[in-house]
Amino acid sequence: MSALERVRPSDPRIPVSPQLALRVAIIGGLAMVMFGVVFFRLWYLQVLSGEQYVQQANANRVRDLPIPAPRGQILDRAGQRIVASRTTNAVQVVPSALPPSGAPRAALYRRLGRLLGLSAGRIQALVIRGRSAVPYAPVTIKTDAGSGVLTVLAEQQSQFPGVVQQPVALRAYPYGDMAAQVLGYVGQVSKPELKLRAFQGVQQGTVVGQEGLEYYYDRYLRGEAGVQRVGVNAAGYPVPSKLAAKQPRAGHSLRVTLDLGLQKESEKALLEGIEHARASGKPANAGAFVALDPRNGQVLSIGSYPGFDPNKFAKPLTKAEYAKLQGSSVAGGPLTDRAVNGTYPTGSTFKPITAIGALESGVLDPNAGLGAGSCISVSTQQFCNAGHADYGAVSLVDALRVSSDTYFFEVGELANSHGDVIQSKARELGIGRKTGIDLPSEITGTVPDRKWRAKVAAAELTCERRKHVHSCGISDGRPWSVGDNMHLAVGQGDLVTSPLQMAVAYSTLANAYMNGGEGTVVTPHLGLEVDDSHGGLLQALTPPPARRVHLNPSDLSLVMAGIHDAASQPGGTSFDVWSGWDQSQHPVYGKTGTAQREPLEDQSWYMCYIGDPHRPIVIAVTVEQGGFGAETAAPVARLMASKWFGKPGKFVAGSSKTL
Repeated sequence: MSALERVRPSDPRIPVSPQLALRVAIIGGLAMVMFGVVFFRLWYLQVLSGEQYVQQANANRVRDLPIPAPRGQILDRAGQRIVASRTTNAVQVVPSALPPSGAPRAALYRRLGRLLGLSAGRIQALVIRGRSAVPYAPVTIKTDAGSGVLTVLAEQQSQFPGVVQQPVALRAYPYGDMAAQVLGYVGQVSKPELKLRAFQGVQQGTVVGQEGLEYYYDRYLRGEAGVQRVGVNAAGYPVPSKLAAKQPRAGHSLRVTLDLGLQKESEKALLEGIEHARASGKPANAGAFVALDPRNGQVLSIGSYPGFDPNKFAKPLTKAEYAKLQGSSVAGGPLTDRAVNGTYPTGSTFKPITAIGALESGVLDPNAGLGAGSCISVSTQQFCNAGHADYGAVSLVDALRVSSDTYFFEVGELANSHGDVIQSKARELGIGRKTGIDLPSEITGTVPDRKWRAKVAAAELTCERRKHVHSCGISDGRPWSVGDNMHLAVGQGDLVTSPLQMAVAYSTLANAYMNGGEGTVVTPHLGLEVDDSHGGLLQALTPPPARRVHLNPSDLSLVMAGIHDAASQPGGTSFDVWSGWDQSQHPVYGKTGTAQREPLEDQSWYMCYIGDPHRPIVIAVTVEQGGFGAETAAPVARLMASKWFGKPGKFVAGSSKTL
């Protein structure tokens, strides 16, 4: 080896094994793949999806606020307005424009509270709640604040930073509590209500119908909310912008079958009847009325006492205020529609139904004299006339005229051996089944029979076994008896129904009488038509009758003759009430009722059909704890009829003491 070779440096590279070279190649490949994925993703975001994300970023800077739509009007049958919407200025707070939290903001709340009659704590709570829900939206502090408040806010704006005025539409009921239970009221839709089919697609916070016609026809009355587009910054607070707003579309108008003049007079008449009963020592704490056109079921007037002012629902009610309106689960309160959901025995107003059922089934000979004596006895039980009166043995027509209980007790006894002939006819005429009226709810009622008695007895036994108690109060557990049928025949016992169902049954008798026995069970309805903002017809609301019935003309004539005599002939239970009425021009077919409701005092009833070729009417009136039918309910019906036929109104209390 030469000297030159001895001094050459050695090769610094380290030999690489094949295995290491493979690993390096794999790692390098993975790095290249990852770099490619990142590069492709960046290219996708920047080139392919860039415009989409720009739009989304812009949308993040914009918030949509709903602009409430004015609700449509509710008009009576002649087009007179009975429910409307009015625009008023609301006092609102813009959270982003408020002074800093602490002393400056607390001072503002105190100044504003003194002006509005609210506590500073109440205002603060409203702002916090509203800000947490929608931080970029103004928070409403008070609606309908009054011109004086709004003037102060306008003139002293520097003293109220962040406080603004905003026009809002409020529901207005110009007649206060008139027909309140039927018209209903409105309020903001709740989260649970958003799940209901009726409010699908409705935004939270929207004002919707909560009861009555406001609820049932909400889809027509609500309209379509507008949209105000608000620019917000990164913190979510509003910033000045010139975004265009979509204006709301007002709701359609609803024309109803109610006659405003008759409705007013009916409400006044019911109150007069209640006051008359109270003056004679009766509690008379509640009542209801219904007036129908017996040809088609149009509701001409309907009401319930006590009532409430739906204007109060324009502002949130406290739990205590709402509970007071609801009343107890037994007696109900002002919110209870006693005309539609009242559950009452009917007393003697049920007797025409008993009569037609017994006649149609062949159980009763209308000429046979029944009911002699003041009482009849079955086993150890006595069934007596009111005051133990003795009408002697009378025929059907006379029994209806004087309202002989003993006569109909015997009819009930005869019918019991032939099955459920009274019950079947009652259900056929509309008792014990929903009428189909265009309101959110109504009772079914109860027409007791053997199956019903067995059902409640079984329910009682099941309850006792489950709860290990002596009695649940559902039933006394006994089977159906002849006494049950006798009580049913005079509208007592376990029978419960509503004034509306009774009006439907009498309408069926009336229109069948007008048409030679061919009748229809009308579907009572309040909606007449839906109109646009210019009054043009959009949709007619004419429900078909529930079903058709055929009643023997001879049998029906006897029943109608009996209740006509009751209102027009001496000795008739409502003869005194209709004194001076022109029976030849407008014949009255009426029946009093005095229903026993232990431990309460007797309930006053009156049912009548008043004939007219062009304007027939069926009227149902009841007053809870109002006493005899002729003394309280019948005079109310006469006042209503006087208004309908343009006659002088006169409260005429009858003297009949029959049940």
